[in-house]
Amino acid sequence: MMKWCQSCVLPDSRPNLSLGDDGICNACKTHQTKPTIDWAAREQAFHQVVAHAKAKATGYDCLIPVSGGKDSTWQVVKCLEYGLTPLAVTWKTPARTAIGQQNLDNLIALGVDHIDYQISPKVESRFMLRAFERFGSTAIPMHMALFNIPLTLAVRFQIPLVVWGENSAFEYGSQDQALMGFTLDQSWLRQYGVTHGTTAEDWLSEGFSRRELTAYFGPDTHVLADQDLRAVFLGYYFPWDPESSLSVATAHGFQFTQGAARTGYYDYADIDDDFISLHHWMKWYKFGFTRLFDNLSLEIRNGRMTRDDALLVIQQKGDQTPHRDIDKFCEFANISRQRFFEIAETFRNLEIWHQRSDGVWTIPDFLLDTWEWS
Repeated sequence: MMKWCQSCVLPDSRPNLSLGDDGICNACKTHQTKPTIDWAAREQAFHQVVAHAKAKATGYDCLIPVSGGKDSTWQVVKCLEYGLTPLAVTWKTPARTAIGQQNLDNLIALGVDHIDYQISPKVESRFMLRAFERFGSTAIPMHMALFNIPLTLAVRFQIPLVVWGENSAFEYGSQDQALMGFTLDQSWLRQYGVTHGTTAEDWLSEGFSRRELTAYFGPDTHVLADQDLRAVFLGYYFPWDPESSLSVATAHGFQFTQGAARTGYYDYADIDDDFISLHHWMKWYKFGFTRLFDNLSLEIRNGRMTRDDALLVIQQKGDQTPHRDIDKFCEFANISRQRFFEIAETFRNLEIWHQRSDGVWTIPDFLLDTWEWS
């Protein structure tokens, strides 16, 4: 039986989330510690990070993985404010949107050198489809590329610092306190890298050659250690909140269409990639919630929405099946729409879902009694 946090709208089926005896999840409790954090001391610690990077650098002193979204715009602005000379690096999604390109161009114009790294679409379409068939996630190749390409380039350019944005272990719940700090390391990647614990090496038996998957391999850990390369979360040193990073980003040229959320609640998030919605939507089959629940829970924790308000939004928006994006992916992966849903169906969590006698799937202990199942 699914149990739901009594403070936000997340279930205990969410990976790395747990409920206490009081019915409150660990993510909500972690968020409650934010006001007690000595942010002035954290900022001073970031000054030391910056000083270390500048002292070690022979060229670029930091590398920033960017998509062009509001968070990566915030990262670039913050690093420039601290006098760093960044190299911005993007894994180019095969489904980049026009607004995504526009915001990426704007980010680069803030004053950074930039590499747009594109992997062969023939390799990527095969890899995405195989990942979907094997794990129900089209995003495994994306996350391998997002995390490994920046580290590879940092080693090649001898850049001493990689600056990431939020730490999802802190923001969305973790069973391991050690992973909620400032460092993105191999332990963090295994737990939160969204690759189902696999590395590029594990996919060589799936019909891919090592050369085809070159971009998905990261540097050896001993190489990272020898170079003393530091990878940190900016959200550890400065309070991270989607609205505050949006404010900074829009002040520096970031644009979005108000009232047009493609997935979830935020109309300014996930707007640069047509395929990211598939990754978020598969949570519905696997865990009984969607991206919308994650977003609304952040709004509740930040005091901008009550739990009752969030329930109304969930009722209004439904499961947000991304039909247009599904069609686009099917064309990219050369499969039929019927085949897509056949694959998705194999990942329906039967510990959560129940099929009625009329064939309709339901979640018996769902958050809303008035939910319309179809």
